[in-house]
Amino acid sequence: MRASPSRAITPVALAAALFTLQAAAQQATVDPKKAELDKVVVTGIRATLERSLLDKRQAGANVDVITALEVGKMPDKNLADSLQRVPGVAVRTDYDEAEKVSMRGTNPDMSLILFNGHTVSGGDWYISDQLSSSRSTSLSLMPSSVLNRATVYKTSQANIADGGLAGTINVTTRKPLEQRQAFGAFASVGLVHATLPDKTSPQLNASFNWKNADNSLGVIAQVFKEKRYVRRDSASRFAYGTSSGWDVINTSTMLGITDASLAGTGLKAADLNGVRMPGSMSTEFVEGVRDREGTMMAVQLRVNPTLEVGATGFYSRMNSNNYGRLYSGAMYSMLLGKAEPFGATTAAAANTNSNGQRVYAQIKNPVIAEETTIYGHTLKVLRAADIVFPNGTTPQYIGNNEGFVRDGASASSGFFDLDATWRPNDKLQVKALLSTTKGIGRTNLDQGITYARYGTGVSYQLRDVDQAPFMQYFGAGANVPVLNADGSGYRLISRGASSAKTVDGETSVALDASYQQDAGPLQSVDFGARRADHRRNLWRWAPSLRTTTLTGPDPSQAVGFPADFGSGLGGNFDNTGFYYPRQAVINYIGTQFRNVSPEFDRRVAGEIEMKERQTAFYVQQNLDAGRWSGNVGLRLVRTEVDAMIATPVAASICNKIEPGKPVVPCARFPTAINTAGDGTSYLENVAFNPAQGTTYYKVPTQRQFDHVLPSMNLRWEPIEDLIVRLGISKTVGRQNYNLYGAGFTGQTCNAQGCTVNGPNPGLTPMTAHNTDVSVAWFYAKRSLLQLSFFDSLLRGYAKTGTVRQGETIQLTDPTTQQVNTYFINTSSQQRARIQGWELGWEQPLWGGFGFTANASLADTAVEDGRPMAGASRKAANLGVYFENDLFSVRVLGNYRGDYVMSTTAPAPTANSQGLSVINGVSMPTAPTIQAPVTNVALHANWNITKALQLSFSGTNLTNPARAQYRYSELEPQKVDSSGRQYYLELRYKH
Repeated sequence: MRASPSRAITPVALAAALFTLQAAAQQATVDPKKAELDKVVVTGIRATLERSLLDKRQAGANVDVITALEVGKMPDKNLADSLQRVPGVAVRTDYDEAEKVSMRGTNPDMSLILFNGHTVSGGDWYISDQLSSSRSTSLSLMPSSVLNRATVYKTSQANIADGGLAGTINVTTRKPLEQRQAFGAFASVGLVHATLPDKTSPQLNASFNWKNADNSLGVIAQVFKEKRYVRRDSASRFAYGTSSGWDVINTSTMLGITDASLAGTGLKAADLNGVRMPGSMSTEFVEGVRDREGTMMAVQLRVNPTLEVGATGFYSRMNSNNYGRLYSGAMYSMLLGKAEPFGATTAAAANTNSNGQRVYAQIKNPVIAEETTIYGHTLKVLRAADIVFPNGTTPQYIGNNEGFVRDGASASSGFFDLDATWRPNDKLQVKALLSTTKGIGRTNLDQGITYARYGTGVSYQLRDVDQAPFMQYFGAGANVPVLNADGSGYRLISRGASSAKTVDGETSVALDASYQQDAGPLQSVDFGARRADHRRNLWRWAPSLRTTTLTGPDPSQAVGFPADFGSGLGGNFDNTGFYYPRQAVINYIGTQFRNVSPEFDRRVAGEIEMKERQTAFYVQQNLDAGRWSGNVGLRLVRTEVDAMIATPVAASICNKIEPGKPVVPCARFPTAINTAGDGTSYLENVAFNPAQGTTYYKVPTQRQFDHVLPSMNLRWEPIEDLIVRLGISKTVGRQNYNLYGAGFTGQTCNAQGCTVNGPNPGLTPMTAHNTDVSVAWFYAKRSLLQLSFFDSLLRGYAKTGTVRQGETIQLTDPTTQQVNTYFINTSSQQRARIQGWELGWEQPLWGGFGFTANASLADTAVEDGRPMAGASRKAANLGVYFENDLFSVRVLGNYRGDYVMSTTAPAPTANSQGLSVINGVSMPTAPTIQAPVTNVALHANWNITKALQLSFSGTNLTNPARAQYRYSELEPQKVDSSGRQYYLELRYKH
């Protein structure tokens, strides 16, 4: 949106007019390898939005453009913050910051993000994301200040790198010779205050650009250092064992539920059978830091009028130590009369015991509601109840308390480009790009302690999905980590430690050429090739316990939760728990574990070791026939995947090597990694048993896939300012790395044959047949009204779970030591469809005011009838702004509808295609659904002088509660709050 109160000629209007004339002389197709930035530099909200509209108008394909100046005028701290304002783009938010980007109702790993035309590797800072090994790029490492512009391609074309099933985003960094001034400098210093942790931290960003007088040599350098404290308060259903999540009441096994125990409620025990209930009431308290720093440098040299070379380097690292505390209940275990402190409820699990008798919890004061599930079934839900043991019962197991410190949690991302452009004549242009990129995610030590809690009962009352429930514990004693004489209180049951490191890297070379034909409608032809060698590795380690004796930290070191814990959740829950300070946990774990050696501490079972080679050739004919323009192209793609699959064999067959002893290969499996402990005990002063546990060897697998990807984009301007576009294409999306590289587990042989859980060797990449139609009306200066319709038919959509697919592998039976043919329980592939529309409106008003608005709807359908993970049906943005020579203010609201939550890359055996039987009805197992959320941000600038500016930003201003639920909103799963953030910056620009 840009608002102009009059038709008077202003510097902004003159700049826009010059830009329009230049754009009209260029080819209509936006090409990430050919497009150059306009040399006219404009400033201000209105001018930068206009620049984006001009780029969008001239594009042959349906694209959205965000310029660097536009990013600078938004309250955005990374690229994902800005991209979420594009129609059809949604983000996954972690700890109040946008991080992963998805397009048009798909998971983030179906969108391809390029930097300067090549892929960029990025690490994940949180350990669960590190272990998932997805293809999605975390943009939390990419501050918006390093970006020049981002082009969001919603329709594909042959000269764009393959891999963006749902769409492609190409981000370009600044080029030195394209800067207007011979010398320029920018510096920003400021502070950010996070309200929930109530901490303030510094922000620094500085850059300069220089080029010589004849515009043949230039340099840009930038550094940034940004620190922010984070905190998340949560109430959830998370717990240990079967108490986690939701399940149904069964009075045949929950023997405390009787007609007598329900006296006065008007209910009989049979009335509760099949009623769904939360297995736990839990609270989570997480604190952390986002300490991000990095640099970017670009050098550009014009050797002569025909040859230009350049180099760009970028590196960003974010230290993200975090400390999570979970206070969970065990209501389901209580009703089953089970007291196993990790929530197991099998027949072998420990039973409750009160004065020598097994006891079962009862349900008092039940409140039952009826729900309609997302699949249309009718179920009953226990919305409130007291889950208590009978009067006189001694304290029993009622829950857990744990605290885990993720020390040395970090993520890094970097790339280095060498590019050259050669123009031997006015017809031919050749570009070469050599790039290498590497991303690392690391957690040096995920360490913590777990206590079991003992008392006489729990009371709860569920509220709205975005509000914390009421909860209270009975008879649990004081909230200190001790076990009282009457059996109430806390008992230390476990301590744990592990480490993870994931490395993602790629080296690629691309050669692109464009030949100007100028032969009627045949404007130019593009052709080229690309080769990329990709590597993905995940390593895991765990130190060894020194002794099996459990002795906890000094109880006097424990502290209580802060008084404002949960204040943003609108609930009234028990927040009187305890935890040990971060350093106390680290010190304690240091006395309990020892690092034997990197080799012995390995956990081979969880490793991923993959290589992937991508080769592509393309040709694209660009067309221009006046009111008609566009392109037609073909891209040929080959993908080769080599994976080393961790495969188990009993340590009795392949004995493990004691640390420090000579390494002797296993006779049966010479490649077995028998030097790795893989969880084997190596206690101090205890003899080592080489035959305990499991040894792993790695089985190589190779796959090759070929795809032909045609594309066509047509642009028609039937009347002035009205542009109609049609895009038809076939795109490919490669499966997540863990679906190819995860290990085999659960070997079983019986009379029906042998099965094993693991990756699917027949899993092919996904493909999509896409159609996109859009109508854009540029009805006035700085104004746009656009409506787009899209349809994508997906093939090869992966549904994870342990379902027999007909794929087999030869493995050794760990019991008989015989080689058998195993059928693999693994992921399936299905068809899916995405259909929807996007509406965008940009309108200047008067006196410097204006607004931007967009909305999108994406209907998804999967062959098995289940919702598509990560797909939001509805999304919308509304922004209003005011700007004059002295001030500018922008307020932006963002809405994202509900969608199925998952890790970005579920394991191949994670259940997304299983069934549950509830009240005799077989129905799909409930997914976890993220509830709708609305957020508001603000950005204001005061131009103190031409060179000096004071800026204020506020993000997360409404402090929204981010909620999750299961079959319906009557089954809340989790709700959390992260507080607001306020930024104050002083900026200097030369």
